Amino acid sequence: MLASIKSFFDSHLQNPANQNSDSLEHRLKVATVALLLETARADFNVLDEELADVARHAQQYFSLDESQTRQLLELAEEEAGNATCYHEFTSLINQSYSPEEKTAIVEMMWRVAYADQELEKYEEALVRKIAELLYVPHGAFISAKLKVKNELGLE
Repeated sequence: MLASIKSFFDSHLQNPANQNSDSLEHRLKVATVALLLETARADFNVLDEELADVARHAQQYFSLDESQTRQLLELAEEEAGNATCYHEFTSLINQSYSPEEKTAIVEMMWRVAYADQELEKYEEALVRKIAELLYVPHGAFISAKLKVKNELGLE
């Protein structure tokens, strides 16, 4: 049992300096999309609009084709389903992404949360929690939210 726990942590929480760049980049993509999927699931009602937003943002942000996007979504879904906490995703992102990249993730999370033109309290709580775990300053968190609301024409 200890071997399986050690194997899990070795594969999920390795120091990025010890990984090759392709592996690290792939794991960062999976972690980012897993957080977007968690946003879609936060209100316990996953809508097609939310899943379409997750796919669109993943495809655009990472410059993927449809097949790559589909594969990434499947991997992220599996990882999110197996995750016990958000730390395994946020710690990897914190080690590798700039403050601007982390703010971009929070902005994408807001876009997924607002995909149905409504913000549920659980969605907002999740975005807030992830922003805190990513050390996104409160001002950037609010700015990202207001930017998305403005672009979507919401009050």
